[in-house]
Order: sequence, then structure tokens, then C-alpha cells
Amino acid sequence: MQHLIAPYRGDLVNPQAADDRVAELRAASRDWPSWDLMPHQVADLELLMNGGMSPLPGFMTQSEVESVCRDMRLANGSLWPVPVTLDVSEAMGESLDIGDRLVLRDAEGVMLAVLTVDELGRPDVAPELEALFGTSDPTDPRISAYLAVRGPVRVAGTVEGVQPPLHYDFREIRLTPGELRRKFARLGWRRVLAYQTHRTLHRAEKELAQRTALELGANLLVHPVVGLSKVEDADHYAKVRCYQALMAHFPKDFARLSLLPLASRGAGPREALLQAIVHRNHGCTHMMVEPNHGGTVLASAGAPQYDPEAALELVNAHRDEVGVEMVPWREMVYLEHRRRFVTVDEVPEDGTVRRVRTDEVVRRLDDGRPLPEWYTYPSVEKELRHRHPYRGRQGFTVFFTGLSGSGKSTIANALRVKLLEIGGRGVTLLDGDLVRKNLSSELGFSKEHRDLNIRRIGFVASEITRAGGAAICAPIAPYDSVRREVRNMVHPAGGFVLVHVATPIDVCEARDRKGLYAKARAGIIKEFTGVSDPYEAPADAEVVIDTSDVTPEEAVREVLLHLEREGYVTSDAS
Repeated sequence: MQHLIAPYRGDLVNPQAADDRVAELRAASRDWPSWDLMPHQVADLELLMNGGMSPLPGFMTQSEVESVCRDMRLANGSLWPVPVTLDVSEAMGESLDIGDRLVLRDAEGVMLAVLTVDELGRPDVAPELEALFGTSDPTDPRISAYLAVRGPVRVAGTVEGVQPPLHYDFREIRLTPGELRRKFARLGWRRVLAYQTHRTLHRAEKELAQRTALELGANLLVHPVVGLSKVEDADHYAKVRCYQALMAHFPKDFARLSLLPLASRGAGPREALLQAIVHRNHGCTHMMVEPNHGGTVLASAGAPQYDPEAALELVNAHRDEVGVEMVPWREMVYLEHRRRFVTVDEVPEDGTVRRVRTDEVVRRLDDGRPLPEWYTYPSVEKELRHRHPYRGRQGFTVFFTGLSGSGKSTIANALRVKLLEIGGRGVTLLDGDLVRKNLSSELGFSKEHRDLNIRRIGFVASEITRAGGAAICAPIAPYDSVRREVRNMVHPAGGFVLVHVATPIDVCEARDRKGLYAKARAGIIKEFTGVSDPYEAPADAEVVIDTSDVTPEEAVREVLLHLEREGYVTSDAS
């Protein structure tokens, strides 16, 4: 162990209580208030509990936050770049007093830790935002994302760990700082390069990581940031399986894989410095992260929010104090005539390079075409295809929108029959009236309730799509914003096709067998779409159909043709 780099400031600060203390805390907790942590709070607490955020003993007071924002220093003088705070609701804040014990639980109610309340406050976060992001403009996407998960009351205090957060997935590669340090010591590793990533790695990234570690005389820790959502989506599992598949291609005992539960602040260079401290606590001497780490995101104008070199400069400016050196990420390209990867500055003038962009990878997966052998390993491609089958095997949602009487339900029913006739998928119809009866019977017709009804439809449709089925939705869905929400809900799970049944209102009204339009015109029915409530016609519909002079069969044919062009179905019916 003496050959490893020591934890930051000397020791792993791990407030995990002893067994007898845990029993005492559990017994006393029945009389203490509880707070169910948000995902980013669970991630912070996990690193506080396992020593990943040493030397922090708990959540910061306001004076500590101000010192960190102003000077990047804790009260004891330790370098620390970002606030680590616990925000709660107004009601919870009002129920607490200084000296109280607050039980910290996960989303399922499992007791994780106990916080002794040292301070309660409602701080002005503007100085904090300026320090982290260089702006407090609420329209900045970084600011809105940061504030969205913050509460009005901030609770500070030390924590006593009761039980580490539960992870049911990939437990064998969720190694704590202490576990990694023991592993490194057994392997005789003294210099360790942490490669922090959040995306799937292929041959170029593998070559870069291996080459960089060898140049440093170091071993490699692949340390992807994972796991902040309450229920991990399939992408999480697929990416981790890809990491596992990739590890077999490194030399024996050269590299190890461990997952890092680090909550991103999007704070650019300061966040990179935090990552350096966390990596040191895990036993690493060097780190390499990708260009978009720490919130290096694109601004609306297309420019990076942070200078990619700024993180490198800040971490290396404090290299002696933190003890971790940040090495630059270099773009690797495939040099065709030499059949190997090189950095872009090593390409000869007459060299021919090959690249595969992310959108090309997605297109190849959608079409069922193989990925280039030089680009990725067969084992990694296999895992990608498990997650992202070709479109003929993907689920999809067809979402009809239009006025009452436009013909949505008729076309949706006919489409359901045709898809069942084609076969290959389960097909579920979520018609507006049926959903209102069985899923949203308690809702009225205010905008709030209409939006909630559409969100429920979108959630069910996304689950059907994720399971490989076809969801056909036929509500009125008059508002553009909630339709876009549904698209965003479904899109990660599979295909989404918006069909605007653009039948004019006079035609819809002439067809009105139930007399709804007449009642709306007479004021009997309030908030009726097209009469007393607006309908926002979509500008992003994949298919537009006016049923004034089109039969249901012809309308279905238009939808099927689009599904065929996109590769979701193959049918002789069209």
C-alpha cells in the first residue's frame, strides 16, 4: 500500500458508522424526520460515504460554499472547486432545527445515512452560479438544469453512513476507493491513468487510452460515469456491457474497469478539478477525460461553453497540490494504408484517414448493415445490436393528432388491423376515448388535465415501444409542447411517427354524429378544441392527411408507406 498515491489530504474520510452505531441509529431513526434523496444527491452521498470526496465529512455550510466559490478553498485551506450541498423542500426546511437528526433515504425509502443539522439557510445562489458557470442567466441551459434539481432550503452538516446506496446492476465493477486501492496494491500498480468517459468506446478510444497509459508508464483504469437516473434505461446496460467486452482487448493485467457514481454539475474546468480529486482518492495519478467532460457543451451559437483547454490548464495548475496530472485527449483516426490508428497530427500529407461519425453508426444499426471491422470489435458491435436492433425489429409509436371528427380513430383502427395482418409485433391501440375511460377517467378538460392525459398516453406508448411493440395513439392532442414531450419520451425507446390528420373544421363539424360541435357553439360544452379552445397544428408531422376526400384505406396506405420507407415494416399491403 505504501507505493500507492495517498488519498487527497492524507486519508479517506469515510463516515460509515460501526455496526453497533448503525443499530443505534436505526432504532432512534423512528423518531427522526426523513428526506428521500434525488438521484444526484444519492450520488453525492455515496462518494461522501465511501471516501471518494475526501476530505469532506458531509454537506457544506454557506460559509464553506462562499469560500469555495470565491477562493476554491475549504475552511481548513484544502483546495476544493465546487459546492457539495443538500437542498430540501420548504416544508422539510421548516420542520428542522439546528441539532436535529435527518434520515437520508433513497427513492425506495432505504435508510442510507443520518445527517446532524449544523445549519439551515435559504441562500442567494446567484454568486454560486457566477462562480461555476460565469453567468446567472436563467435562460442558460446549464443554469436551468442546475436549478431544476435544487430546493429552496439548504441543510448543512456531517453525515454518518448506515448503508451504502443499493445497486442491483454490475455490483462486481462498482468498486469503492478503498477497494480499488487494495486491488492496485495487489497488482503492484503505482501510476494509474483514469480514463473517464460516458459513451461507448470503440477501437480508436481503446488505442488512445492504451497508448497514453504506456507513454506515462502507467496502468489504466476505465472509469465511466454512470447511474443517476432512478430507473436506468437500456442504454446504461448496453454501454456497460460494451465496456466489459472492450476490456478483453487490453493486455493482461494492464487495465481494470470500475463504474463511478459522480453527479455532474456541468461546471467545466472546476468540475474537472473535482474529478481530479475524486480520481486521486480512488488511487489514480493521472486522468484523461473526453472533450465534452464537465459541461463542455455546445452553446446555442454552436461554440463550446468552455474552452476545452481551460480544464487541462486548471487541473495542471494545481497538479502539485492535488497530486493528479490531467493529460490531453487526442483525436485518433484510422490511417488506411498503414491499417492502424494515429493521432490527427501524425497523419502524413498523402495519408488517407477514415472516420465513422455517430450518426453513421446509428444509420448502420438502423439498416442492419455491419459496422466497419476497423472501427469496433465484434463483441462490442454485438452488444450495440442487442440494444439497437435494425428498424425491422424495433418498436415504434404512430401518434395521430387532429380535431374531433377528423378521422383519427377510424384510421388508427384500420392501421391496427393492417399491422396485425403484417405480423411480427404486438400492436396496441390507445384511442382518445378509450384512454379517457380506462386511464384518465378522473381528469377534466382543462389544459393542465389535457396535457396530463397526453403524457400518460406517451408513457404507455414509450413502454410498448421499448418492448418492441407498435403503439397507435389517437388523441386530439391539441398542444404542440406536450406532443414534443411525447416524442422525446418515445424516441429513446424506438421509432416515433407523428401523423397530423389535417381535416378542416367545417368537414369535421359536418361529420359530427354526437352533436359535440353544436353543443360547443351553443356554449354547453366549454373548452372545446377548434371552437372555444385552440388547436396548434404541428409543424413537425412526418405524415399529413386530409380525410376530406381520402378513404381510410388510402390514409392507412400513406402511413404504411412512411413506415416502410423508414424500415419499420415490410408489407405487400402498400
